[in-house]
Amino acid sequence: MSDPRIIVALDLSAADSALALAQRLSPELCRLKVGKELFTAAGPALVAELVRGGFGVFLDLKFHDIPNTVAQACRSAARLGVWMIDVHALGGRVMLQAAREALGSTLDRPRLTAVTILTSLDAAGLREVGIEDTPARAASRLAGLAQASGVDGVVCSAQEAAVLRRQCGAGFLLVTPGIRSADPGGADALDDQKRIASARSAVDAGADYLVIGRPVTRAADPLAALRRIHAEISA
Repeated sequence: MSDPRIIVALDLSAADSALALAQRLSPELCRLKVGKELFTAAGPALVAELVRGGFGVFLDLKFHDIPNTVAQACRSAARLGVWMIDVHALGGRVMLQAAREALGSTLDRPRLTAVTILTSLDAAGLREVGIEDTPARAASRLAGLAQASGVDGVVCSAQEAAVLRRQCGAGFLLVTPGIRSADPGGADALDDQKRIASARSAVDAGADYLVIGRPVTRAADPLAALRRIHAEISA
């Protein structure tokens, strides 16, 4: 069974456009990420349809609430047949443990990842919310908490991936968003992501899975763009 390392972010606002894009991609080459915008617009029915289409789905809703609420949300997400779910590591140990326990122990259960520090935040942004630390040190601390709580891995910037790989070992999943074109002048270079990296550098740093949006979704030929990225990370 293939284990595609690229997760294409369906950052779209309607089911029909998301399904049209999915039809131009291949479940052998990528998984798909459904985030808050698309899930709010299209709901669980879209997720179920993507799963029926053979795609592994990363349901990126970043659950962050009291432990029981998060556990119930994870159970509901698991019933959709998704491949991966995420929660916020800042929810704390009890919440992380409740989320993990809610998913059970079967081999086909969704993988559970914990978001460390959003890639839109830099040191100044962290200070504004009361975290007097660098993104790298904060991510390291939260990754340690997630691993100790039984979570499968973390969502982190590629800029922290090398340190977290050494810290957490080979079996701990690292999912890196903020993957951009290797061309610094590319169309996707200017957006709200601050801590970004190219696909090749993220893989070299130890990332297991790469969340890629604009370089694929805004390409004239999304499948060709996906194949180019595969060639880049396989070189």
